[in-house]
Amino acid sequence: MSIFPFISPRSGETEPSRGLYLEVAWDFVANAPIYKNGEPVVVSGKEAVLVWAWNALHTPRHVHEIFTRAYGCEAKSLIGRPFSDGLKQSEAARFVSECLLINPYISHVKNIQVEFVGDLLSVSCTIVTVYGEVSLDV
Repeated sequence: MSIFPFISPRSGETEPSRGLYLEVAWDFVANAPIYKNGEPVVVSGKEAVLVWAWNALHTPRHVHEIFTRAYGCEAKSLIGRPFSDGLKQSEAARFVSECLLINPYISHVKNIQVEFVGDLLSVSCTIVTVYGEVSLDV
């Protein structure tokens, strides 16, 4: 049984093989799910992990009751703190790593680069998944 009863498998489709990570495709520019013919487009493997990572980094941790206490990113807690730029960048990199590493399909996060431009935080990193590496720019 699906937690989304309005989404049903297409006729002739079988259940996905156990262990293959699936996620609804995401339009990163519009920050919205992708639909085709009224149905959500599903991606798998490292593309699916990338969608999960994008959404996890955009979700503040400990705010929404629907998510577990481990899901989301704490970078928002840096707002208004009197930290030096170096400390803010170090903490932001730590928050990104902690956010992503709760996913069992992610084994490592490397090349984390964070940049603050005014009140905007930009993050780029390479995520090492069980399916291979994927680059993330948020």
